[in-house]
Amino acid sequence: MRMDRTGQCLCGAVRFVAHGLRPESASVCHCGMCLRWAGGPWIAIFVESLEFTKEEGLAWVQSSDIAERGFCKACGSSLFWRLTAEGKYQGTTSLTIGSLDDRSGVRVVKEWFIDNKPEAYAFAGERECVTEAEALAMLEG
Repeated sequence: MRMDRTGQCLCGAVRFVAHGLRPESASVCHCGMCLRWAGGPWIAIFVESLEFTKEEGLAWVQSSDIAERGFCKACGSSLFWRLTAEGKYQGTTSLTIGSLDDRSGVRVVKEWFIDNKPEAYAFAGERECVTEAEALAMLEG
């Protein structure tokens, strides 16, 4: 079931409404960029769109040839990832589950770049796991 949820950065300089969020479809990314960006695995949820109710702290950085990342320039919170590469997934956006005001019902169902996951942690339970090669093939397809 798709729903809307509000969220914000640590200091409140970025506030948003995430539209079309499905709490039962969160995922984890273990790619090198996400690990550096989040200081660990990027645990996020895809949304249909974002509506900013406060964006004075919002900044975006083009983090690779295919994506950009949104953050709060006031407190440094890592908030968003958006695909910029051309193709059918262009504009796909995810946000960190920690930025949501209501995290109820959020369930991780997929791990991306599983072959890059550090040995330092593991998530309990079963879920779909996607390798780097499989993830990149999806973008090309």
